[in-house]
Amino acid sequence: MLRKTCRGLFALLLLVLEWTRPGLPSPLRPICDLRVLNHFIQEARDAEVAMKSCREGCGLTEAASVPQTTVNFEDWEKKNAMEQAQEVQTGLWLLQQALSLLRTSMTNSEFNSHIDSVIRNLQSITAVLRSLNFQEYTPPASTVGLEGTWQVSTAAELLQVHLNFLRGKVRLLLLDAQACRQEAS
Repeated sequence: MLRKTCRGLFALLLLVLEWTRPGLPSPLRPICDLRVLNHFIQEARDAEVAMKSCREGCGLTEAASVPQTTVNFEDWEKKNAMEQAQEVQTGLWLLQQALSLLRTSMTNSEFNSHIDSVIRNLQSITAVLRSLNFQEYTPPASTVGLEGTWQVSTAAELLQVHLNFLRGKVRLLLLDAQACRQEAS
């Protein structure tokens, strides 16, 4: 009898614990709140300002391909969400490649933390795009001949492109993301 009662209480305890335990982690969706993107933009701005004060050891060893940041709104609106996402993901990938090149070519270690932070933020944005049900991105084999790119040769140019890309195309994509619109309603 005591054994049955203990089993019953144990089962009841498990049920109560199941009901009260924190839920499984939900997919990452904080970027729908643009304050998160604004935080990334502020860190990009801080890195750009810091790099402008660097006098030596902060340059690129070779030119890097980066995304064009200008937005023709008429063309942007004509693209479907998948095409817009592909353009943004390509840009994020290009920026990660260029920032990694900058990180390895810098000899002034005082500014490494800024570059590391910017790279981590780009990886976070990429993860958030995946969580918002955008198609998985497959990077191209080469940046040669990639449409919508241009070359930068200085860290200041690279960080300016990074900042403008976040403020432009990334923001536009997230403002119109289907998953974010559903969350808002």
